Amino acid sequence: MTMRANRVAEQMKKEMGDIIGRKLKDPRIGFVTVTDVEVTGDLQQATVFISVLGDDRQKEDTLKGLTKAKGFIRSEIGNRIRLRKTPELLFEFDESVDYGNRIESLLREVNEANPED
Repeated sequence: MTMRANRVAEQMKKEMGDIIGRKLKDPRIGFVTVTDVEVTGDLQQATVFISVLGDDRQKEDTLKGLTKAKGFIRSEIGNRIRLRKTPELLFEFDESVDYGNRIESLLREVNEANPED
């Protein structure tokens, strides 16, 4: 990513968290954290990585709600960040948090199984 794309991604991440937390009223959208935003070099597409608190059903409902509100979120981003063309949004789950928790639990099991004397 170029330097400009990085700056746009960071600004979008900040604004996206505010928009999702304060502006969206969809009951399907639960507690969402925007963990990262990756913008293509030409600033045409942005992949928004989210983390959702809850079970698999709540995660899927939140993703459906965010996908439905994609146009509204994009227009809000366009109003807040002055760009010639606002990037197209794509929402994905951030699996790194679950992966990190899984590694931590495996390490804990190993340490409990082999206590150091």
